[in-house]
Order: sequence, then structure tokens, then C-alpha cells
Amino acid sequence: MTGNATIDDAERHKAKMAKRKAVQDAEVASKSIEKGVLLVHTGPGKGKSTAAFGLVLRALGHGWRVGVVQFIKGAWQTGERDALQRFGDQVSWHTMGEGFTWETQDKDRDIAAAARAWAKAKELMVDPSIRLLVLDELNIALRYDYLPLDDVVETLRNRRSDLHVVVTGRNAKPELIALADGVTEMGAVKHHFAAGIKAQEGIEF
Repeated sequence: MTGNATIDDAERHKAKMAKRKAVQDAEVASKSIEKGVLLVHTGPGKGKSTAAFGLVLRALGHGWRVGVVQFIKGAWQTGERDALQRFGDQVSWHTMGEGFTWETQDKDRDIAAAARAWAKAKELMVDPSIRLLVLDELNIALRYDYLPLDDVVETLRNRRSDLHVVVTGRNAKPELIALADGVTEMGAVKHHFAAGIKAQEGIEF
């Protein structure tokens, strides 16, 4: 390639990127609404809660106070719980579940645990110091009808206007998807469990 060709390529690239920047800048400038968003992480793939805790870390970096309510996961120790509790009162963490339904094998007990978790979630929603709330595995509780869907949807719809909420878990209800500002469905292209690799510290918990 000659020197002139290289210069021409560079100029074409520069012009192309300048046009793209103008389009991107106009797109960004057209967005003026600022509000608390409802995000739903669902789908069969791995990483729904992991992504939610990534948002928690980002929020903590901005000095926000964050709430976490776990609806299904039991009281076992996880790396994210231990790490985030180092932030002290900046994180209000509540593991309210007693494990998956095949572990408890007691539907009434599961329903009672979900009700306690939902009561705690409502409490955190009205706390003006909480700016981000993660409702971990709420979708699972709704899937098994442990909570009244109408109450959950209306409560989330009528939450404080500045409160950001992230809901995780497979099989998100259509009503919740319709209400959400952003929905990410994580697909299971490949999962290491299928190859016989067990859940490991630092990866699954």
C-alpha cells in the first residue's frame, strides 16, 4: 500500500467516524428523561444475579446506598454477600429465602418465606436512602405463585420515582416484562454443568 493510499484510508475512516459521532451525539441529546428504572434479568442462561451485583458495585462506586432482598436463595455464604457486606451500612442485605422448593419440599413454608421477603422489599422501597434495590429471584417466587402478581406489579409501578429496581430469575411474568423499562434475556448457549462441572466457589457462589 502506498503512502497516499494509507492517507486516503485514514481520511475516509476519520470522515466515517465523524458522521457516526454526529449521529450518536444527536441520539444521546434526544434522551432527556431521568427516572428510576425497572430492569428485569431473565432467561435460562447463567449470569442474571451476577449482572445485578455488577450494577450494585457500580452504584456503590457512586456512593449510593443499595438494598438486596433474596427471595429463594438460602442462608449459605456467597462471595458477593461477603464482599458487599464490607461496605457496611451502605448495603442493606437480606437473604430471606430458605432454598429452592425442591429443597424445602414445603409449599406453605416457601410461601411464608416469600411473603416475609416481599414485606422487606416494600420496606426498602419507601426508604429514601436506598437508590438501587435488587430483588434477587423474585421471578421464581412469582413463577410458583408464592406471591400475588397483581400486588407485586402495582407496588413496582407505584414505587418512588427515583428508585432503581433490578429483578432477577428465570421465567419472568409477561406483566412484569410489560412494566419494565429494560429487559435482558440471558440465553443458555452452553453451560458447564452439562459437562459434569460442579458449582464452584467464586463462579457460582
